[in-house]
Amino acid sequence: MSENKKELTCWAVSDGKAGMENQCVGLAQAMGLQPIVKRVKLRSPWKQLIPFFRFGCQNAFLPEGDSIEAPWPDVLIASGRQSIAASLAVRQQSKGTCFTIQIQNPQIRAKHFSAVIVPEHDHMKGENIYPMKGALHKVTTEQLTKAASEWSERYAHLPEKKAAVLIGGNNGVYALTPDVMGDVAEKLAHLAKTQDIGLLITPSRRTGEDNIAILKAHLQDLPNVEIWDGRGENPYFAYLALADWIIVTCDSVSMATEACSTGTPVYVIKMKGGAPKFEEFHNSLEEAGYTRPFEGVLDTWSYPPLNDTDRLAKIMLDKIAEHRQGFNL
Repeated sequence: MSENKKELTCWAVSDGKAGMENQCVGLAQAMGLQPIVKRVKLRSPWKQLIPFFRFGCQNAFLPEGDSIEAPWPDVLIASGRQSIAASLAVRQQSKGTCFTIQIQNPQIRAKHFSAVIVPEHDHMKGENIYPMKGALHKVTTEQLTKAASEWSERYAHLPEKKAAVLIGGNNGVYALTPDVMGDVAEKLAHLAKTQDIGLLITPSRRTGEDNIAILKAHLQDLPNVEIWDGRGENPYFAYLALADWIIVTCDSVSMATEACSTGTPVYVIKMKGGAPKFEEFHNSLEEAGYTRPFEGVLDTWSYPPLNDTDRLAKIMLDKIAEHRQGFNL
């Protein structure tokens, strides 16, 4: 990495939701930048009308959020609807010198940003639009190697072969019903009882106490099963690093993408509901050989790890260099 890249200043802007912030920070870190994280809150009318109300965005921010004030960064990476106000304000106030990267479909024309990174299933095209198969993230080979080293002793009592089980929960598209959870728990219990493998299971906040109770009823007394209880340091990266298989619920594009970045066989748990964009995303992963539906049986296959974050980081660095040359920076 050159000295010039080290000197670039960067903001990672979102409303603070982990899924949005992680994409911004992950891209920045892949670019070799150390971002300042900004979590914004908008006042009316921008809160309700952004991105379509684009006037006076420099006045859109509440003091309860982080400040959006000069000195302006060289690079701004933003994700989420509320972050669009920051992208627009900084681009205008910096007189275009700040390179603004908007992640996810901003619902307005891409010309308002220096670059727009969107999922393939949004079917957006343009000279400054860059598609990705899933989501950007912070998972790296170095991070997984470190996690495996730090946590391997903790799980040394488990069988050598392990499956990580990443369980999400209800969102606006999918529902993790007791029927689905019960079926999954039965399949996992069968694997734990009949195969010489360990299960590393991490529920999320969205899983819900009832579903966690179903999991525990089927699995907690089995010696080769670990269910993270939400206390202490999150073992998520360790689970990804130590797993020979990864089983993930279908509700989170980020979780599925992070799983596929490891090169480990990934199984997807179907949930109730769905939407065309989610279905297209999961179909594309399955057709490309990254994933298979989880039906209670584990097989082994290989694929090139899904690495949109590094690929897009290289492209963005080239575009930033061109941008800065145009401003003689």
